[in-house]
Amino acid sequence: MRIVHIITRLIVGGAQENTLLNCADLASDFGDDVLLIIGSETGPEGSLLSEVGDRFPVLVLSDLVRSISPYRDIRAYIELRRSLMNFRPDVVHTHSAKAGILGRLVAWNIRVPLVVHTVHGAPFYPYQNNFVRRFYQFCERFGARRCHAMISVADAMTDLLVDSGVAPREKFTTIYSGMEVERFLNSERFREETRAKFGIRDDDIVVGKIARLFHLKGHEYLIAASSEILRRVPAVKFMLVGDGILMNQFKREVELLGISDRFIFTGLLSPELIPSVISAMDIVVHTSLREGLARVLPQALLSGKPVVSYDIDGACEVVIDGETGYLLPPKSIKPLEDSIIKLAESKELRKKFGLSGRERFADQFDHRNMTAKIRKLYEYHFVNF
Repeated sequence: MRIVHIITRLIVGGAQENTLLNCADLASDFGDDVLLIIGSETGPEGSLLSEVGDRFPVLVLSDLVRSISPYRDIRAYIELRRSLMNFRPDVVHTHSAKAGILGRLVAWNIRVPLVVHTVHGAPFYPYQNNFVRRFYQFCERFGARRCHAMISVADAMTDLLVDSGVAPREKFTTIYSGMEVERFLNSERFREETRAKFGIRDDDIVVGKIARLFHLKGHEYLIAASSEILRRVPAVKFMLVGDGILMNQFKREVELLGISDRFIFTGLLSPELIPSVISAMDIVVHTSLREGLARVLPQALLSGKPVVSYDIDGACEVVIDGETGYLLPPKSIKPLEDSIIKLAESKELRKKFGLSGRERFADQFDHRNMTAKIRKLYEYHFVNF
């Protein structure tokens, strides 16, 4: 098949890593002629463009930008149309909000045989201005009418979009986002070296969070819970992996609390280092308020680490409460304190939850399984429609 994937930015992120692996697998495992089209914008998260190498071609369109910009959006539409007409794809597969709308519109208008869109996370969410939320819902309905199939990375995403009237349930297929699972299954060999690198002692119990230091990522709730956690379990250390506009604010907050010596801010790390930093952790926390299905949750469990997560979007499909970790009400502080303390006080419980997660999800999140299911979806629609 001749397949084009379109995504707005190839920054370091779950949707982007998913797309990169999918393109590489389609080219190597199925012999498909693959083209990835991306915008030129980057961000403090870093870029994955260097990871592509010569596995498949990439086309960068300077006017494909994340923010709404009528002039640039029109230019991006024209650039996309020209590019697709030249490539003549059998399949156009879009990702993210902006690329999803423009890519589907162009592909539909030039009658590409199969147009597919993956929902990594809905652009509308509860903590949003009502007008903005309704506008994004309208845009998603518009886009859904201009594709043949939609993939959700979690059942929760399907439920959200169906309940919002974006598209009927039969248009959706859940295919979990894939990753290189072996890197996490074998990550424990990095533990001693990584802990030494960050000045972590053998008796420290590391509570880690991997996310941009940004709004809605929930670092403030972990910081709010940290004093009581440290009062009860002084051996705890917190590791915040990532960068963002709230970095300095969070550093000031823990300094004012007098616990800055118990926090490690790693800054931005390249994707290949994520297995090693997870290996250094004992508990992985996810306190975001909005996420399709955070990759850090299966990554932690594949690494044999228990997880504590707010019950948002697809988290409940990975965090089995009382079996692989704890699911908590969003924004809650006391349950967050109690859950982390319970795990920090019991090495046996941490091991039990981590092993349960490894057994459940090793196959489910393998990127090769993801790509095989996506390729099967392409074939099904070609045969039946």
